[in-house]
Amino acid sequence: MGSFATPLSGLLAAQDQLQSVSNNLANINTDGYKDQNLTFADLFSRTSATNGSGDPLQTGYGVTTSSTVSNFSEGNLNPTSVSSNMAIAGNGFFVTQSASGSPDYTRAGDFTTNKAGQITTPSGEVLLGYPAVNGVINTSGALQPMQVGSGVTIPAVASSAVGMTANLDSGTALNGTTTSAPLPIFDSLGNTHTLSVTYTKTAANTWTYAVTVPSADVTAGGTGATTVGQGTLVFDNSGVLTPGTAPNLTVIGPISIPTLTDGATSPLTLTGPFGTVASPTITQTALASGTSATTTNGFASGTLQTFSVQADGTIEGSFSSGNTLALGQVAVASFGNVQGLASIGNNNYVSTAASGSAVVGVAGTNGRGTIEGGYVEQSNVNIATEFAKLIVAQQAYSSNAKAITTFNQVSQATLAMIQ
Repeated sequence: MGSFATPLSGLLAAQDQLQSVSNNLANINTDGYKDQNLTFADLFSRTSATNGSGDPLQTGYGVTTSSTVSNFSEGNLNPTSVSSNMAIAGNGFFVTQSASGSPDYTRAGDFTTNKAGQITTPSGEVLLGYPAVNGVINTSGALQPMQVGSGVTIPAVASSAVGMTANLDSGTALNGTTTSAPLPIFDSLGNTHTLSVTYTKTAANTWTYAVTVPSADVTAGGTGATTVGQGTLVFDNSGVLTPGTAPNLTVIGPISIPTLTDGATSPLTLTGPFGTVASPTITQTALASGTSATTTNGFASGTLQTFSVQADGTIEGSFSSGNTLALGQVAVASFGNVQGLASIGNNNYVSTAASGSAVVGVAGTNGRGTIEGGYVEQSNVNIATEFAKLIVAQQAYSSNAKAITTFNQVSQATLAMIQ
């Protein structure tokens, strides 16, 4: 009867292979699915007997399934135009949180959003990443669910710095003036105020400037404009801003706006607008006076309208106020041995002692892949390869079944001889 054990093990191995192939084919359209293949090992019964050369006599006792190997090569990236969908181009896994609070890992990026505005898997696990406060991401903080719902709002942040890149015409007549382009700023309520800068040439290579705000914006401002900053600009004979010499010392800022009529926090103090004496953003040359660029930090309050995911995993939200701010940054996990990961279904894996602990970080760093927003990674199952394996498994099953039939016939003949 021991003769039946060898082909029976072959039947079981072929059955396992058929099961593996059928599972791969069933998941050919499953986003993020990784093709699996079985490896087999032979079984031998070792005895103390040896042949005339002293070599051990061994009898084959069949085959056993030794391991399941997952093919973690990247599948094709398919565009979906869905903002919450993501794909990792390269190595790594998305980090999700199960209902029990434990972390899971997946390559499937067919994410959606739940009623709480969180990015989730189709099975309800939330996507984890680094949080952002007022657009500033903290990658040293604990991972948190990524929040992108329409209810996300940003409070107004008052401006604290302004800047402009400008040139003053060196050919301007003495006491001649020029005015800059408007420079908008925000107060603590998110209201906009417009600053203007007027330059007056007082001597060769020397100008004074005055920063003004509409008087209607400040308490007791009267009519016209209220000066909120002023100073002297001294240029060398190459048109570069210099510290100057007494009494013509160059002064840059600050700008201080007194009590605002709209009730915002005041006074509103800003640095700028010409950089620093060491790194100025204003020159004096023979070109026409003008402002080529202005910058302002701070922003008005607003509600989230749309979002997109960048290559480094940063989720950028576009708000009704016209601002674009980071909402968070999707985390990517890597492992020392991906073959050691255990599949738990729903396209999810968990770490094991064999895989090692997850090393979580930012996409595009330390060997981690980048993130493609609006894409999903398709299954990497190759249908031609699977059909080839299917034919081999079928033939193996038939061959072992034939061996069992033959052993049965021999056994029946042996029993007939005894009778």
